Amino acid sequence: MELEADGRAVRLSNPDKVYFPEKGYTKRDVAEYFLSVGPGILRVLRERPTTLQRFVDGVEGESFYQKHAPKNLPDWTPTARIEFPSGRHADEMCPTELGAVLWAANLGTLTFHPWPVRRADTEHPDELRIDLDPQPGTDYADAVRAAHGLRSVLEDHGLRGWPKTSGGRGIHVFVPLVPEWTFTQVRRAAIALGRELERRMPKGVTTAWWKEERGERIFVDYNQTARDRTIASAYSVRPFPHAPVSAPLRWDEIDDAEPRDFDIRTMPGRYAALGDAHADMDDHAFRLDQALELAERDEEERGLGDLPYPPDHPKMPGEPKRVQPSRARRDQGDDGDGGGK
Repeated sequence: MELEADGRAVRLSNPDKVYFPEKGYTKRDVAEYFLSVGPGILRVLRERPTTLQRFVDGVEGESFYQKHAPKNLPDWTPTARIEFPSGRHADEMCPTELGAVLWAANLGTLTFHPWPVRRADTEHPDELRIDLDPQPGTDYADAVRAAHGLRSVLEDHGLRGWPKTSGGRGIHVFVPLVPEWTFTQVRRAAIALGRELERRMPKGVTTAWWKEERGERIFVDYNQTARDRTIASAYSVRPFPHAPVSAPLRWDEIDDAEPRDFDIRTMPGRYAALGDAHADMDDHAFRLDQALELAERDEEERGLGDLPYPPDHPKMPGEPKRVQPSRARRDQGDDGDGGGK
């Protein structure tokens, strides 16, 4: 069958293939969902190098991330070359029209992972993305409390965030930026803002990279701002049995929202009634000067430097050792009571 998106006819092969067995949702259901929120998902993907998370046999089958643009990418969809931390590169697709989203859905793409850059400048992020990740013993309500605290931290440093559900229990907050800073600087700002939130909410929030140190708190995943780390886009479908989606929200909605309520069946109605809750985000671009000044104060006055990068990143200047704290104590002969063996 064919679907039409803004005048572009896109072929959908095997449209009745079941992607979500528990609900019976098919490839066609997924494609029609994307069509129903078309302007919204195109806004978040437009001109961005995008990794595709593909589920060719549905959510109960194996999945994979496709970073290199597929060989059969239509000639009407541009690409951009992005550099990985390893020094290697890839040419990723950069959607510029809704047809590209449907074309990717035909390949089994449920979740889109756009880079925080545009193809015209792939070295300077134009979004700061903060992932508030619930740890065991916490839930969405805890993420909401952390999000309100983060909103205040952002406003105190000249920034404004736009919240969305992750599609699971967490909350993502995006801040549009003037694209003047490197990935390293944006990550440094994210760490500083996360630490300030942790100081204000020490019992509810943590920036600890090692899971054994997090406790029952919301983890501010600062490494989602590292190069080659991406966050599922707004309107993406998440690979859970009930077909939830990552839903853009207004700040006055997050307290009463229930993440499970946003799925491929309910989101079209919300979109038809309210439109894109983040439609104005691209009208703004904020500066990181105050956040980077906070990072400098943390380093000079509190002795707080860099934090560990993900394990697949090369060692970075000033980065602490990537050694699990309990292992480091064992290696030093510490029995945990402050003395030696």
